[in-house]
Amino acid sequence: MAIVPFVRSFLVLPLLFVPALAQIRFGFLGDRFTHEKLIDGLNKLFEGNDGGLKGDAGKYQDRVDSLTGGIGGFIVPDPSFFDFPDGQKNEFALSYGGDWEMVLDNSGVSAMHMQLMPHNEALIFDSTVLGPSMLALPHGDRCRAVKDNRPDCWAHAVMYDIETGAVRPLHIDTDPWCSSGALTVNGSLLSTGGFMDGAKSVRTIAPCKTCDWKDTPNVLGSARWYATQVRLEDGSFMVIGGRRSYNYELVLSDGRANGLAMYSAFIDETSDLDENNLYPFVHLLPDGNLFIFANSRSILFNPFRNRVVKEFPRLLGGSRNYPASGMSTLLPIRLNGKTNDHNVQTQVLVCGGASPKAYRLADPEKKDRILMDALKDCGRLVVSDPNPKWMRENMPSPRIMGDMLNLPTGDILIINGAQKGTAAWNHAAEPNNHPVLFSPEKIGKDRFKVLKGSTIPRMYHSTSMLLPDGRILVGGSNTNPTYKFEGVEYPTEMRLEKFSPPYLDPLYQHYRPQILKEQSDNRMTFNSDFRIKFRIGAVLVSKVSVRDIKVTMYSPPFTTHGYSMNQRLIQLGITELVCQGGVQHVTARAPPSGRIAPPGYYLVFLVYRGIPSVGIWIQIL
Repeated sequence: MAIVPFVRSFLVLPLLFVPALAQIRFGFLGDRFTHEKLIDGLNKLFEGNDGGLKGDAGKYQDRVDSLTGGIGGFIVPDPSFFDFPDGQKNEFALSYGGDWEMVLDNSGVSAMHMQLMPHNEALIFDSTVLGPSMLALPHGDRCRAVKDNRPDCWAHAVMYDIETGAVRPLHIDTDPWCSSGALTVNGSLLSTGGFMDGAKSVRTIAPCKTCDWKDTPNVLGSARWYATQVRLEDGSFMVIGGRRSYNYELVLSDGRANGLAMYSAFIDETSDLDENNLYPFVHLLPDGNLFIFANSRSILFNPFRNRVVKEFPRLLGGSRNYPASGMSTLLPIRLNGKTNDHNVQTQVLVCGGASPKAYRLADPEKKDRILMDALKDCGRLVVSDPNPKWMRENMPSPRIMGDMLNLPTGDILIINGAQKGTAAWNHAAEPNNHPVLFSPEKIGKDRFKVLKGSTIPRMYHSTSMLLPDGRILVGGSNTNPTYKFEGVEYPTEMRLEKFSPPYLDPLYQHYRPQILKEQSDNRMTFNSDFRIKFRIGAVLVSKVSVRDIKVTMYSPPFTTHGYSMNQRLIQLGITELVCQGGVQHVTARAPPSGRIAPPGYYLVFLVYRGIPSVGIWIQIL
């Protein structure tokens, strides 16, 4: 694997100590960036961001509601968007609405942050300053020193074994409250930032049954509280934004940081009176650039030249980032055997959020507080087009603080959140307990399907993740500044659930494909063949065609505060499918570069007529 020399950051950073000079003389911000503040002084309340304050939902308003059966403002799919000329997939017609299972009564810590690790444990952690958790460290273990050198002998992070249900307490030194993270090339989690003593920390934990946190404090160039960490094509990371941090910086995959931050006018400009640009949505695109979305604006950014390539049209209707916490993901990246990283259609989806003034109106200290309805719309942008425009339609219900997960089939699951208010302690109401399945290839009202709801509110500080078996692990929800279980409307939630999406319909499980793990490849090399052997469940299928199957690879994200960082689903091009002795042999083409699939660990699924196998872990280098 080629690593871009870290020296690049040292070369450009001296220019940035004088940001204005850098912008003028060196083109740091690019010629196509619009210098427009969302606020200009305290007397102009969000005037720069229409945010729905004037009732302007955008020029697609008359076509925005797909529930009427129209196509809304979205793309009419063309044949090139599908694998076959007629645009039809040979998939089962599943009517199953999903199901819920309670799998653990006490996770030990409330699940503010979640990451699936390559050894099939779920890393779950919370803040260290919210008081005692529900899991003590083992007697005799090292305790964390807090104020006045008093010992804190409670666990604030755990590993949850997704197969056995066992919970293992971990030791964490600096506070990871509202931190960011991503998997490294070797499968470790690298987490950046947090609160107070953790704001400039880089901490790592390796994927093993006995591993624990390693913490390096005070190495980042700026405090990273509510920042976003994105994995670049060479496996290194860029950490962007955070409260009062209008800049970004680079961290190597091994955790080394140079401690220098680069000014970002875009992050500065998109902060309004209530911020609404924290945890910006950042996606690595197949051309190597970054799509960065904050508040209601977005740019294309070259991370190696430190340059804004262009600014996209504003997504009207409101604010989308913390505390107006909407959701975002890349739609599936579809490859074929001849695809390179320059001709891949790439689409970004942004859903939900809130009016820019919703946070201060929801202040629980105000007797006359108002909980505004969350936003109901979804915006979709084909960022690979030369001059894209947002296309919008409505979800079945408003949602804020939800999670958006790519499923192995190419559908998107929208789960958790609330229908009124914003993120922050006690700023929301009306839990949105019903997940929604979004199928980007379908037309009109068929794109959204409301699924079976949970009985547990999952609001602020709730999380979810896709598991290898296709189920969704759901945990957390703490709208209180400490762990509270009585006397509050929404108690701190310690229970873990698993949700089964429609593709786990019991009536069709005998068709579920089974990857023969020991006979399949467990490593990928860019732009090379990748081979899988599989069977079709418990039935005898006389013939399987390429039309019936997909091979997808999924990058398990770091999820917190409604955003799943570094999530992507890639559908590989299939070059050969043969059957020998009842076993299917499929050859797929690996992604051409780290721009499409940054090096590291992925889950690979074999999907047969809309039903995925259990995923297997692979590493691509």
